[in-house]
Amino acid sequence: MSIRVLVHLFGGLGIFFLGLQLMSDGLQKAAGERMRRILEMFTSKPLKAVLTGAGVTAVLQSSSTVTVMVVGFVNSGLMDLSQALGTIMGANIGTTVTAQIVSFDIYALASPLIGIGALLYYFTKKKLPRYAGKSALGFGLLLLGLSTMSSAVDPLKGYQPFLDLLVLFGRQPLLGILAGALFTAIIQSSSATTGLIIALAWQGVVDVPAGLAIAVGANIGTCVTALLASLTAGTAARRAAIGHLLFNVFGTLLFIVFRSPFTDVVQLTSAVTARQLANAHTLFNVGTTLMLFPFLALFEKLVTRIVPGEDEVIEMKPQFLDEHMIGTPGALFAAQREVLRMANYARDMVEQAVNAFRDGDVSRLGHIQQREEVVNILEKAITAYLAKANQESMNMEQARRFVNLMHVVNDVERIGDHAVNISELAEARAAQGLELSDAAREDLDNMYGEVMKMCRGAIEALAQDNAAQAASIVDLDDVVDDLEKRFRANHIERLNQGVCHPDIGVLFLDTLSNLERVADHATNIAEAVADIAFAK
Repeated sequence: MSIRVLVHLFGGLGIFFLGLQLMSDGLQKAAGERMRRILEMFTSKPLKAVLTGAGVTAVLQSSSTVTVMVVGFVNSGLMDLSQALGTIMGANIGTTVTAQIVSFDIYALASPLIGIGALLYYFTKKKLPRYAGKSALGFGLLLLGLSTMSSAVDPLKGYQPFLDLLVLFGRQPLLGILAGALFTAIIQSSSATTGLIIALAWQGVVDVPAGLAIAVGANIGTCVTALLASLTAGTAARRAAIGHLLFNVFGTLLFIVFRSPFTDVVQLTSAVTARQLANAHTLFNVGTTLMLFPFLALFEKLVTRIVPGEDEVIEMKPQFLDEHMIGTPGALFAAQREVLRMANYARDMVEQAVNAFRDGDVSRLGHIQQREEVVNILEKAITAYLAKANQESMNMEQARRFVNLMHVVNDVERIGDHAVNISELAEARAAQGLELSDAAREDLDNMYGEVMKMCRGAIEALAQDNAAQAASIVDLDDVVDDLEKRFRANHIERLNQGVCHPDIGVLFLDTLSNLERVADHATNIAEAVADIAFAK
C-alpha cells in the first residue's frame, strides 16, 4: 500500500469528518434545543422513547450527541433508566440514516451543496438560513470526503495483503468486529466507520461479510463517547452508559450466532454491495431493538445489578411554583420555598468546590456542574413566576417581598457562579499538580468556615423570615473582609519567602477573592430578609 493511497484515504476521511461535524452542528443549532425538549417530553413510555430516540438522532445525525444528552438527562433526573435505554435503542436505529443516504450514488451533489451551503452560511445574517447553509455545506463536504476515499481505495483492489485481511475479517468475524470497534473508539464516530466501509464497497474492495463485521464492531466502539461522559456522573447515568454498551454487545452476539442467514437476507435487498451494507446496518439495529425491547424491564434489572448502588436523583424542574396560586398571597411563599431550594444547591456547590480545591479532587466537578444546571434552570423559572405574580395587585408587604425575592434569586445565582469559578481553579490546580502549603490550607479552612457560616445563616434566616438572624449575618461581612485581607497578605508573604509556588499562589488568591464575593452575596440575602421581615 503506497503512501499516496494512505494520504488520499486519510485526507478523504478528514473531509468526511469535517463535513459530518459541520452538518451535525448546523442541524443541532437549527433544531437542537427543540430536539432536546422533544427528548424530555416524548420519552415517558418505552415505545415512545425508542421512536423519539430514532427520530431525534436521524435529525441531528449524531447518535453520540443523543446518547450523551441521555446520560445528562438521567444524571439530572429528567429521565429514568427505562426511558434512557429505550431512547438509546432508538438512537442506534436513527444513526443508520447517514449510511443509507451515502450508500446511494449521489456524489455529484457534493459541489452544488458546498456552493449553495457556503453562500448561505457566509452571506446571510438570519440564523435559520445560516444553520441550513452550514448543514448543506457539511453534507456536501461529507459526500466529497466519501468520493475522495472511494477514489483513494481504488488501487487497493490489486493489493493482495489488504484483500487477504478483508477476507480474514469475513471468515473470522470476531477480528472484523474488533477492528471496527477499535477504529470507531479512536475516532469516536460510527458514521465515519460505516462511511469508510461504503467507500470501500463502491470500489468492490470489501464484500458484505467483512463489511458487516466491521460495521457491527463500530456499534460497540461508538459507546466510548457515552461511557466517557458518564465518568463524572452519578450511578443512574453510568447505568445508562453501560446499558448502551450491553445493548450493542448483545446485538453483536446475535450477529455472530445468526451471521450466515442474516448475510443471505441482506444480499437479497439490493444488487449493489454498498446498498447491501447500508441495509444491513439498519436491519441489524432494528432487529436487535425488536428482540430486546420486550425484555426491557429485565435488561434494566441486569444493568442495575451490574452497576449497583443508590443514586441521588436531582429534580431539575421547580417543585413549588404552582401557576394556580398566582394572584393569591401563597404565590410569593411558593416562590420563596423554591428560592430556598435553589439556595441550598448553590451552598452545596460552594462546599464541593472549596473541598475540590483544597484536596485537589476533580471527581467532585461533575457534582458541581449538575447543580449549576439546576440553579440556572430554577433562576429562570422563579424569575418568570415572580414576573407573572407581579402582574396581579399586591399590598405593601407583598410588593416588598416580591422585590426582595427578585434580589435574592440574583444573589443566589451569583453564589453558584462563584462556586463554578472555584471549581475551575480546582481543576487548574489538579491539572498542574500544584500543592497547597499547610499554612495556606489552614487560612483557606478559616475563610471557608466563616463564609459557610454566613451562607447557612442567610438561608436559615430566609426560611424563617428571621430579622435578628439576618442582622447577625450582615455583621459578619466585615469579619470576612478582614480575613480576606489578612490571608491575602499572609500568602503574599509566603510567596516572597518561597514557601509557596507562584502558580498555586495565583489560584489561592483567586479562591479567596471568590469566597469573599460569596460572603457579599450572602450579606445581600440577609439584608433582603431583614427588609422582608421589617414589612410584616
